[in-house]
Amino acid sequence: MMKFRSSALRAAAAALTSVTPATQSCVRLSTGPQQESKTFYELRTYSIHPHLNPAFIQLTNEKIHLRTAHSQLIGYWSVEYGGLNKVFHIWKYDSYSQRSGVRSALSKDPSWVSDYISKAIPMLSSQENEVTYLLPWSRLQEPPQEGGVYELVSFSMRPGGPAVWGDSFQASVNSHDAPGYGKLIGAFHNEFGPQNKVHALWWFESADQRAELRHKAHTDPRVVAAVRSSVVHLVSQENKLMFPLPFSPLK
Repeated sequence: MMKFRSSALRAAAAALTSVTPATQSCVRLSTGPQQESKTFYELRTYSIHPHLNPAFIQLTNEKIHLRTAHSQLIGYWSVEYGGLNKVFHIWKYDSYSQRSGVRSALSKDPSWVSDYISKAIPMLSSQENEVTYLLPWSRLQEPPQEGGVYELVSFSMRPGGPAVWGDSFQASVNSHDAPGYGKLIGAFHNEFGPQNKVHALWWFESADQRAELRHKAHTDPRVVAAVRSSVVHLVSQENKLMFPLPFSPLK
């Protein structure tokens, strides 16, 4: 009996200390790259009542300086394809406390309240915001030149985070961010808002160039292989083609 108990105890101890492929998978699902930078980016999408779209853009063009006096605007676009009467903008914050301070200051800014926000809000049918971080391998880039178009590609990925799909997603993006293709401006991973969501912001010389490169990618073995490796983790995808507004820092 004592021999049986000793053997059972040894077996239990071995089970607790051994790492099987299954347990490796569980560990991989629960870990991933640590967020080192406190800097985050707020992605905002506003839907505008169709008949008020021109008035909203004109008002924002005239009064955006009241908002940029408080925090940094990265870019502001009008959506042309993939959603009508929408604008999309990105704001940079160094911390959550900074964002909280900005929101408080704006609420007490009489010019912002009376000259812009009180007029702009009735023009909107909805507002959405997402808090994102740049993926560890991505850096915010400038476009090669002004005057192009931007594409926002939003991916809903299977649960598990970058620890599961990060490598294949990076390979897929990098296969397109290469000479002869588009320019990646930044790749963002949601912290607040829909989870397991990633955004890739691209720049192209024109909508026609983007269409040509799309067809080119379909026949490029390097791109096709990278996309096939990543698409197994994909749940859904949404694309928007956008034009930068005159006051947008990214043009």
